Amino acid sequence: MRDFDIIVYGATGFTGRLVAEYLINAYPGPDGPKWAMAGRSLSKLQEVRDEIGAPADTPLLTANSDDPASLKALCERTTVMLTTVGPYQLYGSDLIAACAATGTAYVDLCGEPAWMRHMIDAHQEAARRSGARIVFSCGFDSIPFDLGVLALQNAAKVKFGKPAPRVKCRVRKMQGGFSGGTAASLKATLAAAARDPSILGLLVNPFALTPGFTGPSQPKGLLPEYDKTIEAWVAPFIMAPINTKNVHRTNFLLGETYGADFVYDEMMVAGLGDLGKAAAEAIARINPLASDKGPKPGEGPSKEERESGFYDVLFIGEMPDGGRVDAVVTGDRDPGYGSTSKMIAETALCLVQDVGGEGGIWTPGALMGEVLIKRLEAKAGLTFRAG
Repeated sequence: MRDFDIIVYGATGFTGRLVAEYLINAYPGPDGPKWAMAGRSLSKLQEVRDEIGAPADTPLLTANSDDPASLKALCERTTVMLTTVGPYQLYGSDLIAACAATGTAYVDLCGEPAWMRHMIDAHQEAARRSGARIVFSCGFDSIPFDLGVLALQNAAKVKFGKPAPRVKCRVRKMQGGFSGGTAASLKATLAAAARDPSILGLLVNPFALTPGFTGPSQPKGLLPEYDKTIEAWVAPFIMAPINTKNVHRTNFLLGETYGADFVYDEMMVAGLGDLGKAAAEAIARINPLASDKGPKPGEGPSKEERESGFYDVLFIGEMPDGGRVDAVVTGDRDPGYGSTSKMIAETALCLVQDVGGEGGIWTPGALMGEVLIKRLEAKAGLTFRAG
């Protein structure tokens, strides 16, 4: 029996703090999960605990990402390790190793596919042996997309008796930005690729997270185009390089349940007519790393900005005979912070309360699937409609 259901590691950072606040407000009192706040500095943990109104007896634990023994001791005390300490390629490798060694479940917000592949190669067998259920990408990247495709394919099987071999994801609306941690992760990934060219191969390979399996050629999604399916102009979507890899990994882990010939892409809806074309071309020219504007790691939007954010994502499943099935996923907060903090907290609780499963390195869709969809609809402000 472990001391805690969840340890929130990185609780003094901006997103970790939001996760802790969510747990306080959504699950108050002695009937809620047993959880603790963890980070490098006890004094900072005490300060954040008091600022967010956590009970005075909330357990505070210290550990450091460059001290493997402290991480292992942390893992041994909890059922699920929830970490917001990124970039994960800089600060996460020893924590994965500790979870795999101690049989501890793990959730993060990772959008760093090359590092994820390295962790799969290094720790899949150890996690399988120990029973550690390690789940990457439990925030905006990539839960709405991973579970959106899963919901669509389940609907396709009901409607047509088989999965849709071609699925298009179109982000129709999105208010609110990406997190400072996401930008830092992108920059760390590009720096790593400059040192090790093999990383670039993983970044451009849609099947980088499916060792031993390669499906058909996939759309690149790098240029604006007119999408006849929705009769609108679409532009590249910055999260597509990570989301698409996670969607293919879910298909892989579920035994190619979407089909070995599955083709998937993600684009952002820019608009209609000439204005839509101009908007799509402008979006395609934006380099999100070229500016120092936007939040730094540890910073983020105000409560009002988070609560005024939202997103609406359409998935279109196309059948060879012209049949079509759609799914829509919406979220009621800004994607990078408000919605992400709720999603990762509920994913951790899903591992504690709702699902078992074998040890290994998973995706949310492959391990938790419909169970997590129901939980996110009930608790985290997401909706999933398919049919």
